[in-house]
Amino acid sequence: MSQREPAKSTTTDGLTLSPSLDLITEAAQVPRHYAIIDRRVLLVSLLAVLLGITAAFVAQLLVALIAIITNIVYFGTISTEFRSPAEAIPHLGLWSIPIPVLGAIVIGWMARYGSMAIRGHGIPEAMEQVLTNESRIPARVMFLKPISSAISIGTGGPFGAEGPIIATGGALGSVLGQFLHTTAAERKTLLAAGAAAGMAATFGSPVSAVLLAIELLLFEFRPRSIIPVALAASSATGIRMVFEGMKPVFAMPDIHQPAGAALAAYIGLGGLMGLVAVGVTKLVYAIEDGFEKLPIHWMWWPALGALAVGIIGCLAPDTLGVGYDNISAVLSNQLAARAIAILCVMKFLSWSVALGSGTSGGTLAPLFTIGGGLGALVGIGLERAVPILGVDPRIAALVGMAAIFSGASRAMLASAVFAFETTLQPFGLLPLLGGCASAYLVSSLLMRNSIMTEKISRRGIRTPGEYLADPLDQVLVTAVASRDVVTLFAEDTVERVRAWLTSGVSGTSHQGFPIVDREGTLVGFLTRRDLADASLASDCRLLDAVRGPVRFVYDDSTVRQAADHMVNHSIGRLPVVSRDRPHRLVGILTRSDVLSGYRPRVRETDLQSPTLRLRPITNATIASRPGAGA
Repeated sequence: MSQREPAKSTTTDGLTLSPSLDLITEAAQVPRHYAIIDRRVLLVSLLAVLLGITAAFVAQLLVALIAIITNIVYFGTISTEFRSPAEAIPHLGLWSIPIPVLGAIVIGWMARYGSMAIRGHGIPEAMEQVLTNESRIPARVMFLKPISSAISIGTGGPFGAEGPIIATGGALGSVLGQFLHTTAAERKTLLAAGAAAGMAATFGSPVSAVLLAIELLLFEFRPRSIIPVALAASSATGIRMVFEGMKPVFAMPDIHQPAGAALAAYIGLGGLMGLVAVGVTKLVYAIEDGFEKLPIHWMWWPALGALAVGIIGCLAPDTLGVGYDNISAVLSNQLAARAIAILCVMKFLSWSVALGSGTSGGTLAPLFTIGGGLGALVGIGLERAVPILGVDPRIAALVGMAAIFSGASRAMLASAVFAFETTLQPFGLLPLLGGCASAYLVSSLLMRNSIMTEKISRRGIRTPGEYLADPLDQVLVTAVASRDVVTLFAEDTVERVRAWLTSGVSGTSHQGFPIVDREGTLVGFLTRRDLADASLASDCRLLDAVRGPVRFVYDDSTVRQAADHMVNHSIGRLPVVSRDRPHRLVGILTRSDVLSGYRPRVRETDLQSPTLRLRPITNATIASRPGAGA
């Protein structure tokens, strides 16, 4: 005999099994409790610190390896002293052209017979592993990526060392996570911690490294991941200080607080750099598409790109190598406008062709050079044409450098803080924030994907564009569960229930039914399929037909906990029981109820009519106010 049991409700955490009668609760079937911080976070944090220290030493080794290769191929000496390839061009002349080509041939060979993952600048590849492969990067990438990048940059490639070091640190963290018993979330955290440590070890910029990890790798903002990443970046920076000291990477003369008119100009400059970022991104991928159409194996594409690098390097030697000294010169206003313009154009041509060819190299340093140079040119122009604005070409260069990366990568906060940390100019923070925000705005309006996500987007991988709080974690089960529950008595027989199901009365269309005793205590759950099982005897009691423990959710649980429990056990509905009166049925939750938990988020996007309106002040309005006649 069936009955309709009115159910009260409330919500709480904890989905378990019905312990009524012989159905005893088992810990393995209790829904997982997600603590903000637990002992696992302590373990991951310790691993992150060790990872940060290791990544810092790896960064030093990679920089030394780049210097050794540069000295061998351009100067004929073996030394770890860092020298720019530009110094050797006056002596080598045209003989310098084959050097990048030979390096690219080696890289092409390594990519074909080692791993294709070493191609490109590394961050999109790491993003792909995070989004599709539970943050598992092949161990060989940890060795092949830094070696291939050292060869590429050491032989004159127009890239910075930071991209490969970030990719190498990420691979190091991923491999560490694969050697240990970790969850996919913990592996992602270790990957991001290694990447952040690599960036911090290169530039001494721990805060921007953490922000970059959040914006491009973690796709979340929660203590379980941020704490280990921050500890890794801090540890790496501490090791860097031992080797490099505390001086800024891009030293520049002190700047002054900009006035309001100048600040507006810098924000406008950021918007302009957003346009440039869109153009740069589209041109880079257009060049890559052009290489895809070549009738030769992709192994040889880097050699063709390196040929352009060598030729341009002969004409503009400063385009070769990492070019950090160029960035410092632009930020310090030490270059003439004509020299800056030539550097920007030539660096872009060399870098875009090389990157589009699929060689191993990064994007940060080239974009900083191009953006800083363009910002300086705009600043010089405004200084001369509209001196009343008070624009400083050095601040303009700083804003241009950060804003172009903000627009191209969509890492707005990381870009602004990075420019501050690498120059230690506090008065640059305000124009940096405004410029990076406007660049981000313009880029997002005009371009769907960033320079980091376009490649993997073409492979059908969608990257998160925004990080929102989970709506289901903010809604309690009682807010969406049905209180009017159709229940079956434990002592009823299968025969009587089958007859009731075929009667067509109200309630017989449901797909599942909680089983309760005379006191309304939940003792089991049966679906229509269970009841239709031919192996059940007609005189079998419903309680005896229950096979195994029934999963349920407490009335003070969140909808997120209930949804996770449904997924874990492949079920479509959950009885809701009282926390105050254990196992007393108060409602039932279905998949459609879970989906209704998203309704508040959907409503947030609906355009609403104004709820406050200004009323015109009349004599009648004044007279109606208290004390008006006094």
